[in-house]
Amino acid sequence: MPVRYPEGLVHGFLVLHALDGKSLADGDLIQSVRGDQVTSRLMLHFHDGSVSEETSVYSQRGDFRLISDRLVQKGPAFKTPMEVFVDARSGDVTVHYTEDGKEKTAAERMELPADVANGIVLTLIKNLKPDAPPTTVSMVAATPKPRLVKLLITPSGEDPFSVGGTRRKGTHFVVKIQIGGIAGLLAPLLGKQPEDTHVWVLEADAPAFVRSEGPMFSGGPLWRLELASPIWPAAAPAKRR
Repeated sequence: MPVRYPEGLVHGFLVLHALDGKSLADGDLIQSVRGDQVTSRLMLHFHDGSVSEETSVYSQRGDFRLISDRLVQKGPAFKTPMEVFVDARSGDVTVHYTEDGKEKTAAERMELPADVANGIVLTLIKNLKPDAPPTTVSMVAATPKPRLVKLLITPSGEDPFSVGGTRRKGTHFVVKIQIGGIAGLLAPLLGKQPEDTHVWVLEADAPAFVRSEGPMFSGGPLWRLELASPIWPAAAPAKRR
């Protein structure tokens, strides 16, 4: 996907909720840049002790191109604790997971296309125009065995929200997983078709992620990820020199 808005230095605060509003986790998005290479870390610390951490490295020389992605999910919030590493250049994919109390490993060398988007889907969506035609990218999904699927990203109009009393509009994108093959044809019949993910982006001179709703792992519940603002403790005004 062509780079419309190059990424830069970022440190953002995040909060994760269930759709009923229950607070589940808080975390950080930390991003650094060296030359045309970006390293992005998205960390979530759950109130039950679970952890989700994803580190993505990608280049942005004309087009976005994934270099590597490492995802760690562990703790009671995740049905199958796992660590997934994708080397987009060599095609090596390794999944360490726990099943029935036993640690297992699935490793494969896959033919990964240039549009593989693990860990950078939100970045790609920020670079889509609100009137863009449906866009397809690839992703390595761990089920826990790694398999290549397609993501169909489609703009779906605008939804209103407000910031500090000021009304804004966020462009709504729907991300649908296309499994493909016989498995894809049977998935809806067997009740295994993954839920869609919904992403909202504020369109401006510098587009900003606002919210996403979707599962964070195969068969997982729908969770809402949003930006968070610091909350200061009540205290007397700071003394001025």
